[in-house]
Amino acid sequence: MSRFLLGRLGPLLAALLGVSLLSFVLVHLVPGDPVALLTGQQGLTPAEHARLLHKLGLDLPWWRQYLGFVLRAAHGDLGVSLFTHEPVSAEFAQRLGATLELSTAALLVALLVGVPAGVLAALHRGRGVDHLVMSVSLGGYSMPVFWWGLLLILLFSVELGWTPVAGRLAPQFWIEPRTGLMLLDTLLAGDLPAFRDALRHLLLPALTLGTVAMAVMARMTRSAMLEVLGQDYVRTARAKGLSEARVVVVHALRNALIPVLTALGLQAGSLLGGAVLTETVFSWPGIGQWMVQAIQQRDYPVVQGGMLLVACLVIGVNTLVDLGYGLLDPRIRHAR
Repeated sequence: MSRFLLGRLGPLLAALLGVSLLSFVLVHLVPGDPVALLTGQQGLTPAEHARLLHKLGLDLPWWRQYLGFVLRAAHGDLGVSLFTHEPVSAEFAQRLGATLELSTAALLVALLVGVPAGVLAALHRGRGVDHLVMSVSLGGYSMPVFWWGLLLILLFSVELGWTPVAGRLAPQFWIEPRTGLMLLDTLLAGDLPAFRDALRHLLLPALTLGTVAMAVMARMTRSAMLEVLGQDYVRTARAKGLSEARVVVVHALRNALIPVLTALGLQAGSLLGGAVLTETVFSWPGIGQWMVQAIQQRDYPVVQGGMLLVACLVIGVNTLVDLGYGLLDPRIRHAR
């Protein structure tokens, strides 16, 4: 296992370096004057404008700015926000819990609905259930996240009044933030009404964000199950008289989960990307909303540091997925 991690260290560092360079270049290509946005004044004199640029370090050549960012990041310093004057890492940590809670809930929706739906479609290949599951998954994969979120708000929030429109918790509740995960914090506080309210706030954003991942999981599970169900060991298990449930769950599904696990790792990055739109639509105070505000304000340190930290999250999740292969397939574990 340690050899595997050491072997992945070089590509991981190269990926982080590439993300840092890409985010630095793209944010500096965005038109707009951060000094004018920061001061709220369009009529600054050239001397005042130059003084503020020098104070922020934005008058240096681009390569010196980038090199300074990389060297500081290597020592754990991602800079300070131009607008709030708070460390980027501290702001990221404050909003990380909201995004993790939303992404985890969306992932649970994708797994709890997508995987069983894919198994059901594979077991009834070519029948009505199969066509229904594939049609629904195709529709879920095709719908834009922001459009689907707005439709859910119109139906469940505006027309039916079942769920709140935005936010994480109603104003009448106050919960001390311990973990950053609202559901867990409300349980730790022993406030069941607040827990139910937090759950109601989470339902629509999680469903919106998890729909595309759910469709991917369903289609991937169906494809993997169809391939596995035709293998000799599955026919042997049936010939031995094992129950159909044991054949499907123990012998077929476990081996079919390997490509599904790969898709799950890829969906981690998609969930974080989709969280930008979902958090904007539902006013969810997470990393996505924070990054959108930073781009609008040309807050260079926040955009660069936030992108790097998000990349670390995605790479970390995919590394865990790689390690999970060995739990499902001993041949992969021994090959390492």
